[in-house]
Amino acid sequence: MSETQTDVIDIRFYGRGGQGVVTASRLIGEAGLLQGKYVHAFPAFGPERIGAPVQAFTRISNNRFYEKCEVVYPDIVCVLDPTLYGILGQAIVSGLDEEKGVLISNYKESPEELRKELKLNPNIKVGVVDATSIAIDVIGRAITNTVILGALIKAAEVVDLENIIKVTKKRFPGEIGEKNAEAIRRAYNEVVIS
Repeated sequence: MSETQTDVIDIRFYGRGGQGVVTASRLIGEAGLLQGKYVHAFPAFGPERIGAPVQAFTRISNNRFYEKCEVVYPDIVCVLDPTLYGILGQAIVSGLDEEKGVLISNYKESPEELRKELKLNPNIKVGVVDATSIAIDVIGRAITNTVILGALIKAAEVVDLENIIKVTKKRFPGEIGEKNAEAIRRAYNEVVIS
């Protein structure tokens, strides 16, 4: 958590260009706004191309906050693409709160397997969901951003499920919004948390 304000929730997202990392960061922020929270959501780009690693950050609080920097000490880390573990390794979980941190990942194996792979402190809550399979099955494309949000909401209860669905449907009107809402609900129900 932020060192200056204890109620600020800092979230760091990882994915690849084209997977909706920035959109995920914004959607969770917009859902927070619906609940009267103060939010800040923004990306950090390297090479701006499809497939390049991308980070995005969201801060949510019940009170005003003034930090406008990247999230170095996250409370929550969300990983949209598990191939990034091979590229970024331990950097993905660097700074994650060792006592009450949460890692949400698109991952086919168990939370215990991911915990072992990353050598995580046993106090860190790990939630895994096969987001790629859900996205392909429900949406028809391997874009995992909204799927990860469903898992995040179940594991960390940052915002209400119905608010994340509401802002998602607003961002993606019509059939695609309905499909994304279904993907969110499915991830919410299928995430395995340890």
